[in-house]
Amino acid sequence: MEKVVNVIGAGLAGCEATYQLTKKGIKVRLYEMKRIKKSPAHKLDSFAELVCSNSLRSSDIKNAVGLLKEELRMMDSLIIRAADSTKVSAGASLSVDRTLFSEYITNEIKNNPLVEVIDEEITEIPSSPTIIATGPLTSDKLSTALKEFIGSDYLYFYDAIAPVVTKESIDFNKAYYKSRWDKGEADYINCPFTKEEYINWYDTLIKEESVEAHDFEIKVFEGCMPFEEMAKRGIDTLRFGPMKPVGLYYNGMKPYAVVQLREDNISKSMYNIVGFQTKLKYGSQDKIIRMIPGLENAEIVRHGEMHRNTFINAPKAINEHYQTKNRENLFIAGQLSGVEGYVESTASGLIAGINMARYINNLPLLSFPRTTAMGSQAYYISHVSEKDFQPMNTNFGIFPPLDIETKKADRKMAYVDRAIKDLEEFKNESKE
Repeated sequence: MEKVVNVIGAGLAGCEATYQLTKKGIKVRLYEMKRIKKSPAHKLDSFAELVCSNSLRSSDIKNAVGLLKEELRMMDSLIIRAADSTKVSAGASLSVDRTLFSEYITNEIKNNPLVEVIDEEITEIPSSPTIIATGPLTSDKLSTALKEFIGSDYLYFYDAIAPVVTKESIDFNKAYYKSRWDKGEADYINCPFTKEEYINWYDTLIKEESVEAHDFEIKVFEGCMPFEEMAKRGIDTLRFGPMKPVGLYYNGMKPYAVVQLREDNISKSMYNIVGFQTKLKYGSQDKIIRMIPGLENAEIVRHGEMHRNTFINAPKAINEHYQTKNRENLFIAGQLSGVEGYVESTASGLIAGINMARYINNLPLLSFPRTTAMGSQAYYISHVSEKDFQPMNTNFGIFPPLDIETKKADRKMAYVDRAIKDLEEFKNESKE
């Protein structure tokens, strides 16, 4: 009997799961609806479109997400290979040219002879082996079907997209290149405020209009909170958050606050405003951005937007294999599964793909070591309390405690060494 798996959604998790399945010789029917029906946030027809930031966050292996990326490299992740191949300069983070990144993955998937790409919206859950990886913007009809299947309400939050401006419109008489504490290359463009400029800008910001959400209740994930919502918490909240001036002195000047911009494409013609995800109306965005020193004449090529992110109550619905508890041949991966972030979504797709392949081949499913970033994430979302569940980026706080005494300065590296060692042993033992 032919071994075939349905993968619904060609985002990061869906493409990663597809790739892992085909490595085991399993055919995939990859369903993607973008060519016939796009969500409010998607613009491209290609796969693995990054609709929020173009950054996959820190490359420092002593940072949990840096470790997660290294683990994915060890496991031959298509997504991380694409990111490494299309990266742009961004100091200590791994940021990509989002168009080239998407094209790289699309070409890999479409040229794979084991993959059949089907341009279709799936509105019901197929009864045959399936991985659902439709992401945080799952269509209404499939959301309804999933809600009925899981037997509980979805949780959701709103994710905000940061604006992008052209480099040539930035005034470098005021703006300057520098990375915080000169760590890595000076890849960030910095726009410094004096105290007077900041107070005037802040007073204007908190009076501007935002786009109203239509849902009854809005849950905003802390990591994607709109900057104008952060501002309402107090005049100094932004100065101690995305606009902190620490380590960004320039020509002996200590800014009162700083807006940073990061490359958005390889040609370095576009920059996104770091931490400025927003739901302000477009006219308000124009006003507020052009009050930033150095951006008075900014050409805004993409405004910030706000869209709903949908995810399941993971500890109720799935196990650490990303397999649903109600049905053995159904897996859920990506942000829909309750993970948060590009790299975390990729990891969930990799684990779901590997375990679906093992399910198809009548092999026991694999639980990745909890001491690894991938394993700790999978364990966390499937074992945390169902009450008030909310997505969380990978962090060392969800790893098991170290079983050796270490100095505080050495603790993170101890987590890393243990994870790499345990993942190597896991690969050898499981032949993955």
